[in-house]
Amino acid sequence: MTARQPLHLAVALDNVGWHPAAGAGPDAPAGNLFGLAHWTALAQEAERGLLDFVTVEDPPKRPAGHVNHRLDAVLVASALAARTEHIGLVPSIVTDHAQPTNVAKAIATLDHLSDGRAGWRTPVTPARPIVIADIFTPEVQTPMAELFERAADLVRVVRALWDGVDDEKALRDIAAPGRFAPADPDPHGSFTEIEPLGGAAGDWITIDAPSLAPRAPQGHPVIFTVAHITLPYRYGARAADVVSVTPHSVAEARATVEEVRAEQAAAGRADEKVHVFADLVVFLDSTPGRAAERLARLDAEHGSAYTSDAEIIAGTPAEVADLLLEWQEAGLSGYRLRPGALPHDLHAITRELVPELQARGAFRTAYEADTLRGLLGLPLLAAPVAP
Repeated sequence: MTARQPLHLAVALDNVGWHPAAGAGPDAPAGNLFGLAHWTALAQEAERGLLDFVTVEDPPKRPAGHVNHRLDAVLVASALAARTEHIGLVPSIVTDHAQPTNVAKAIATLDHLSDGRAGWRTPVTPARPIVIADIFTPEVQTPMAELFERAADLVRVVRALWDGVDDEKALRDIAAPGRFAPADPDPHGSFTEIEPLGGAAGDWITIDAPSLAPRAPQGHPVIFTVAHITLPYRYGARAADVVSVTPHSVAEARATVEEVRAEQAAAGRADEKVHVFADLVVFLDSTPGRAAERLARLDAEHGSAYTSDAEIIAGTPAEVADLLLEWQEAGLSGYRLRPGALPHDLHAITRELVPELQARGAFRTAYEADTLRGLLGLPLLAAPVAP
């Protein structure tokens, strides 16, 4: 019998929790929810649970009822770098209007400040706010496709900047048709403006300077994305190191993993290690039935039942562990858990779910690497050799 591979576990930190009424719960965090003490307590709790990484959310807009005020995710992660030692720190930077040099420098800086624990979550958002159902309609597919093409180009150029590629020819070679080729680099290696070389009109981006940060300790910090349907599966398979998906059953998980792997092979990355995680919203309590009761109370406070793109699980640590291990058999290598309410569900993950998985031999008992790539079993990337 093949030995079970240990799971990878992460948490997605989002203010007071993922349920829109989480801030009204009896154990909701008090004090300044935007202060460093709040974020430090969350990250250090996740680290005590030996989790692989935390993501810091920074969406352009949240659904009605959620806290819409947001701190800058990269600055939060950078502050946490000095207050944690092992856990990966993965801020979100939306790709739609991001500039490659800014992203490359910010994430490389975070990688230095954290001694190699940085990642970048790459949300792709449409120009107009949409609900989850909208992404399945034909009317949205064309603009969405363009957004994912642009995101893939952005990641390619950021990776090139991390490799210290700052000459015109190299960037032209790695750019998709028209998107990130420098028109007029100055003698000192900075770029003025990127003009389209082809493709849709207006499909261009500005690079005003090469990334001046020293090469990141990991070579390339880890790239993450969350995907729901074929377009983002394809994007993740082309551009990311970790693709988080949102199945609602073990059968969906199996089919989704197969689709991502097919897209990975089509992208010429069949020999590369690309993780497929599942996102899950979790409400945890050690007493059977109590998590479901707590979810029902939060729904009543909110005035409607909570819905999510990801599966919502309310159960005991043992019940959730059963599900995680069952879905792992579908080919998932880990999970990004979204705590329904903070700090309760984060504590339940680190103090109850993790020990349950450890008792089953399914999760680490100590950190085994110093970098995020090391924790995820990804190789450190050496700088390319100049021709």
